[in-house]
Amino acid sequence: MAKRPACSKAELEIARLVWDLEGATVRQVLDALPGGRDLDYKTVQTYLRRLETKGYLKSRQDGRTRVYTPRVRPTQVISETVGDLVDRLFGGEALPLVEHLISAQRLSQEEIQRLRELIDDWEAKRHGNRK
Repeated sequence: MAKRPACSKAELEIARLVWDLEGATVRQVLDALPGGRDLDYKTVQTYLRRLETKGYLKSRQDGRTRVYTPRVRPTQVISETVGDLVDRLFGGEALPLVEHLISAQRLSQEEIQRLRELIDDWEAKRHGNRK
């Protein structure tokens, strides 16, 4: 499959709402926007159409209303976006990103423990596959 064009921050915000709602009309997305987010109907409609054109959403006509549904899973978009970030900012090396996140974000003890658990799980799976 050809690489999808990247989403803007605003497009991702709209896509997340559609994923959360598991499909939505323009009005439903508009109503689900967080308080203080001042977008009008036409702007939300434009974002939804862009997301469809870019391959993130699909739509179907339901009477006089267009219903947008996810074409790709959020986890797939996260994977692609993070992969692109690692390639562009860190030359494809993931460790500098992890180091930055640890040092710059001041992870809590709970987050550090969760990171250790993730590494332990990964190592256990890796070693388990060798036996």
